[in-house]
Amino acid sequence: MLNKKNRLRLDKDFDNAFKQGQSFYNDVFGLKLAKNNLNEFRLGVLVGLKVSKRAIRRNRIKRQIREIVRLETPKLKTGYDLVVITLPKIVDKDFPEIKSLLLEGLKKLELYK
Repeated sequence: MLNKKNRLRLDKDFDNAFKQGQSFYNDVFGLKLAKNNLNEFRLGVLVGLKVSKRAIRRNRIKRQIREIVRLETPKLKTGYDLVVITLPKIVDKDFPEIKSLLLEGLKKLELYK
């Protein structure tokens, strides 16, 4: 489970990432990356009703994304906020596919140390 200090919770933090952040999009999700002036890496995951109307599926997708990022956190730069916006095609993907696409996005955003 991702630590509380590594989670985005406030609307203003999400808004900051959307306004000032770098972007990376593919057919499964979009990534927004913004500096946060803290010594922590923070993650926010958005899974809307367009992805799935069933809360069970939406929550499972959130857990999978958080777990992928949790395992990668020691390798990532600190001082950034990352927002993951999921798109409807993510429902058709299994965990290894989601992981490879997310890691590709993190590399494109040059988030690794």
